[in-house]
Amino acid sequence: MKHKVVLILLSLFFFLETNAQCAMCRAVLESEEGQTAAEGINDGIVYLMAIPYILVGGIGFFIYKKYKTLKK
Repeated sequence: MKHKVVLILLSLFFFLETNAQCAMCRAVLESEEGQTAAEGINDGIVYLMAIPYILVGGIGFFIYKKYKTLKK
């Protein structure tokens, strides 16, 4: 159990920077003058990233409230 906690803490504090973008998308976005498409792609990525966190947070909050009311 102690090894798992140490592994989780190390993985949270030490991470590698990665670039996860396909070569074609990167080439198109870097060659554009106004950078409006790049901003749109970045906004879309943030939107797609936020939705699962909101859903999991909402479900977690619902479960927390449910257990809290059961204890009373």
